[in-house]
Amino acid sequence: MRQLSLFSDQAKEASPNDLAGLLCAQGQVHGFGRGTAARVSIVVAEQWRAVEIAAACQERGLAAERGRTDEDHYWVRTAFLAGLLPLATAWTRGAVKAVPSGWQLDGAALRLWVVAAGAPDGRGYLLGLDPHGPGTYTPLAAALTAVGLAATPLGARAGQPALRISARRRLARLAELVGEAPRAAPTGLWPS
Repeated sequence: MRQLSLFSDQAKEASPNDLAGLLCAQGQVHGFGRGTAARVSIVVAEQWRAVEIAAACQERGLAAERGRTDEDHYWVRTAFLAGLLPLATAWTRGAVKAVPSGWQLDGAALRLWVVAAGAPDGRGYLLGLDPHGPGTYTPLAAALTAVGLAATPLGARAGQPALRISARRRLARLAELVGEAPRAAPTGLWPS
């Protein structure tokens, strides 16, 4: 029997705050009605990712819908909900997405980050970043380091900004934190 890490995906009950993992990637949070509700939305390149994100929302008691863009990408968005206001308040500074001061990454948020924007690259495992949120890169790298996943930043020249986790021990830690691969994930894509 394997002991769970205090930070692993299964170490705590699922919460709407876990959607912070989508905000680590290209996800967005939008307020509505003068601070009465908020919505989380994300566009991903592959259908399996959208299916998993919608399922994760439902697991957390959040109504979510999904669809396809004109560019053959897939979107997922929650309903506008008062329960997402704390997440929206924590992750925005004015109209800009920002990592909350002192935010601690856990397995549930990390799992959603991997679902949204994770992929192996032959030299390690990449966690995609929001190309429109460069102010999030350094705090997200620090949050990864705090859970034992020091990562190397990759810029736009690498295709899309990302953080690369490499070294066998760190990759094993990543796999431990995010848990089993979703059934729909293509073989070889999930951290192992």
